[in-house]
Amino acid sequence: MFCLALAFAAIPLTAQWVHYPTPGIPRTRDGKPDLTAPTPRTRAGRPDFSGIWAAASDKYLPNLGADGVEIPMQPWAAKLYQERQEDNGKDRPSGRCLPHSVTDFDAHIMPKKLIQTPGLLAMLFESYHSYRQIFIDGRPLPEQRDPAWFGYSVGKWEGDTLVVDTIGVNEKTWLDDGGHPHSDALHIIERFRRPDFGHMEVRLTIDDPKAYTKSWTVTIPWVFMPDTELLDWVCENEKDFQHLVGK
Repeated sequence: MFCLALAFAAIPLTAQWVHYPTPGIPRTRDGKPDLTAPTPRTRAGRPDFSGIWAAASDKYLPNLGADGVEIPMQPWAAKLYQERQEDNGKDRPSGRCLPHSVTDFDAHIMPKKLIQTPGLLAMLFESYHSYRQIFIDGRPLPEQRDPAWFGYSVGKWEGDTLVVDTIGVNEKTWLDDGGHPHSDALHIIERFRRPDFGHMEVRLTIDDPKAYTKSWTVTIPWVFMPDTELLDWVCENEKDFQHLVGK
């Protein structure tokens, strides 16, 4: 729990551009953002995911299976997960100022800014000043690749849903802060759907036969964050720890 307290110590206490009206947002007669307005679309007619989003609840980051989803682990994965649970996830990457990865950033309640172009969906994360790229220009996944913190992601449209395949995720990452592990065989399928202006449905499927006996799926709702901007966020956990222990 100590590492968790240090992580929260890194959250910024001052604000920049908070309450500045976001251009182009549909509003009600009283000037409030209308989050139930129709889904915005690009010139090509695709749903436009651009904007600042956050998970609707903080329950998914500690445990992707928070809604009672069965997570059928292989014996080695179950043993490792239990060990991480017993020590309160003290060795998780974010506890050492390393960023989250694909699934745990999907589950994170901290803001993320999506920037959509015809060939790319970019995600800028307030936490850890990191970013992720999802290529939607028709390219295939690379055959030769080194393990990467966010892996390699390509997407394609199925109607109004963007389906994203990710492989090559570094095994040092965790699927969530609770400690669900993965292997080098991890294949993540995300399905992004924006049913109206203010809501996003992120459906995650984990396919990793080395770590799990079968694939499993969770759905994480996101909400649009109007009239705000990403803030400056710097992780200095190790520095804070050294100060506290007098080193």
